[in-house]
Amino acid sequence: MNELGELRPSQIIFTFGVGSLVDLPNMSAMVMGLDDWDTRYCKELEEDRLVAAVQKRLGSQMSKLYLPPIKLDSADRDPAAPAIGVPVVPFPRWMRCSLCDTLSTVESGVFKLIQDPWRPDKTAYVHQGCLKSQGGTPPSAHSVRFLLACREGHLTDFPWLNFVHKGNVPCRPATLSMREFGASGDASDIIVKCHTCNVERRMADAFDPDAPFDCPGHHPHLRLVERNCEEDAKTILLGASNAWFPIPLSALSIPRATDKLGKLIEEQWAELKDTEDVDEVRLLRKKLQRFQSLIPLFSEYTDEAIWVAIETKRTGTQQATTPPEDLKLPEWQVFSKPDSAAESRDFKLKRVAPPKGFEPFFEDVLLVERIREVRALLGFTRVESNADFAEATVVADGRLTKLSRESPKWLPASEVRGEGIFLRIREEALQSWQVKPEVQELEREFLKSHQAWRTLRKLKPANEGFPGIRLVLLHSLSHALMRQIVLDCGYTAASVRERLYSRNANEVGGPMAGILLYTAAPDSEGTLGGLVELGTPQTLGRHLQQAFESMRICASDPLCSEHRPDVHGRGIQGACCHACQFSPETSCERGNRYLDRSVLVNTFSARGTAFFD
Repeated sequence: MNELGELRPSQIIFTFGVGSLVDLPNMSAMVMGLDDWDTRYCKELEEDRLVAAVQKRLGSQMSKLYLPPIKLDSADRDPAAPAIGVPVVPFPRWMRCSLCDTLSTVESGVFKLIQDPWRPDKTAYVHQGCLKSQGGTPPSAHSVRFLLACREGHLTDFPWLNFVHKGNVPCRPATLSMREFGASGDASDIIVKCHTCNVERRMADAFDPDAPFDCPGHHPHLRLVERNCEEDAKTILLGASNAWFPIPLSALSIPRATDKLGKLIEEQWAELKDTEDVDEVRLLRKKLQRFQSLIPLFSEYTDEAIWVAIETKRTGTQQATTPPEDLKLPEWQVFSKPDSAAESRDFKLKRVAPPKGFEPFFEDVLLVERIREVRALLGFTRVESNADFAEATVVADGRLTKLSRESPKWLPASEVRGEGIFLRIREEALQSWQVKPEVQELEREFLKSHQAWRTLRKLKPANEGFPGIRLVLLHSLSHALMRQIVLDCGYTAASVRERLYSRNANEVGGPMAGILLYTAAPDSEGTLGGLVELGTPQTLGRHLQQAFESMRICASDPLCSEHRPDVHGRGIQGACCHACQFSPETSCERGNRYLDRSVLVNTFSARGTAFFD
C-alpha cells in the first residue's frame, strides 16, 4: 500500500466515509469497508451512551468506536515505516487516455500505475502504448465520470460494452474510445465507439428515464455482489452529491458521577473498563509509566477505592433508566436541571437569565462553556438520503448499506470539543400557542407535506416520523439565530451546529422545548470562546431582536412569504429559502426541512401563527 493523500478524521464520517469516492489529484478512489482497515493504529473513543444506542441497532457484538488510523509524524522520516491510513482502491475501474481517448479497465494492462513514494499526490495511471504520444512522456489516464447506482446502495462501473452495442452481443475483445466534442461537457456531446465493429452511441442515451439499467447488485467497498436487486440502476456522474449520504449518530458526553473519584474514573474509562478485579488495578499501578494518564487517579486513591468506583460505574451503565436508543433524553434532563449537573473536563454549564426583552418566551439560557460530541458512522445510502426526514435514531435499516461484510464489531467515529448556548422555551407559552386555530391549520399542512414526501419515496406508513409544529418552531428559531450570531461570534456558518430537543407532553420523556447551538468544528476553532460570550442576557436579546427583524422581510419576498408546504413531495418547507432560513448541511439536523419563518414573526402573507409577535 502507498500513501495517496490526507483526510481529516471528521471527513471520514461526513464527507469521505466508507463506500464514498475520494477525488484524488490524478484519479478517483473508493474508501474500502471496515474489513480492510488496520485497527492497530486506531485510537478508541469512549462514549457509553453512543455505544449502547448503536448496539440496539446493530447488535451486541458492536462494542467499540475507533478514530480513523492516524500516521505518526516520525513515519515521514522512516522509509521502512508501514503504510498507515484508510485503505482505498481505484474506482471506477474504467479509465480514459487523455490524449487518444482510449477507454479500458485498470486490469486490462493498457494503463500502468506510476508511483512516487516522496510525492503521493503524483501517483497516477499513464497510457504507455498511446499511439499519439510519439515516443514522448506517456499521457495520463483519468477515471471516467459515469457510474451506475441504485436506491439500495449499490454502485458499479458503467456497462460500457453492453451500452455501446445497444444490448447486442458485445465484441470480445473490444477496443473502445470515448470522445468529447465541444467544451460544454454535455452528455449529448460525448460519443462512445467500439473500433472492433465500428458501432457508436451518444452518452445522452444513458440518461433516458424510459430505458433504465438493471442493477447488478455490486458493493465495491465490500467486494460483494448481491444478486436479484429489484431496483433500477440510474446513471450518475463521478462526484455527484447523491452518490453517498452518510447516516451518522451522535451523542454529547454527559457526566454522571458527582464525586471527584467518579469523574476521574469516567475520564479514564477507556483504560479501566476491562479491569476484572482489584489485582488488575494493582498491576496497573505498577505499570504507571505506560499509563501516565492514570497517575492523578492512583496518586490520590487506594486500589480498593478505585475498584469499588469501577464496579459502580459498570453497574450504573448496565442499569440505565432511559432506553439506550434515546440519546437526547439524558441530555435534556441535564440541560433542564443545570444546577444538579456534574462538571467534568468535557462538560461545564453556567446558568444565566433569559434574553433581555424576551423573558415571557424563554425559561432560561445555559452557557455551555465546555462540551464534547462523539459521532459514529452507522452506514450510508445512495441516490436518496434516509436521514433527511427523520433522526438517525429512528431511521429504518431497510436501505442502510453496511460498512462491513459481517456484522461490525466496531465503527469509525470522531469527536469534537467546543462550546455552545442552550435556550429553553417556556412550556406554558408554547402550549397556548399550539392550540391557536391558525397554528393547527399550519400543522395540518405540514403533515400533508410530510406524507407526500414519504409516499413519493415509497416509505410506509406515510405519516410515521412527523415531528409536529413544535419542532417547526424550534427549528426555525434555531436557523434564524444561527444565521445572526455567525455575524458576530467569529465562527463560520458551517462551524455552528444545532441540536433540537422537541417532544410533546404525551410523548416519552416529554415535554421538551429547547435548542442547543454549539461549535461543530473539530479543530482549534471550536474553542475560541466567541459563542459563549453572546449568551449574556443583553447580547443575546439584541441578537434575537435582529434575527426576528431579518425574518420579517426576505430578499425573495413576496414569493418566499407566499410559499406553503408542498403537497407533491418535493420538500417539507413553508416560508423559507436560501436568502432567509437555510443553513449549511453540516449545521442542520433536519436537512433544511420543517422550516417556516411565519411561525416566528408576522410576514407579508401570514399573520396569526407568529410565536414572538
